[in-house]
Amino acid sequence: QVQLVESGGGLVQAGESLRLSCTVSRADFSRNIVGWHRQAPGKQREWVANIIRGTNTNYADSVKGRFTTSTDNTNNTLYLQMNSLKPEDTAVYYCWIRIGVNTYWGQGTQVTVSS
Repeated sequence: QVQLVESGGGLVQAGESLRLSCTVSRADFSRNIVGWHRQAPGKQREWVANIIRGTNTNYADSVKGRFTTSTDNTNNTLYLQMNSLKPEDTAVYYCWIRIGVNTYWGQGTQVTVSS
């Protein structure tokens, strides 16, 4: 069974940074697609970023240039470095991994950005 455990959320002021971590059990980042979504209050969950088979990285326009996602294969961890945070980045952030036809999700971590 694939399990994802997230950490790193919190409350910050606008302009500050946070790094989210997502440890993934029983997964090979070089063979699969991993990424992040977020869900703000009252809104649908939206895609933030992904890494395709450890090489091709993609970002939503709203975070491009501010967020960076990466993986550490030695400890099976996915990261989301978030810089220059804005109040509109406030959301619950979810990591995920797609293996074949199945997508597995983390439990979510709250990020709150005050103005």
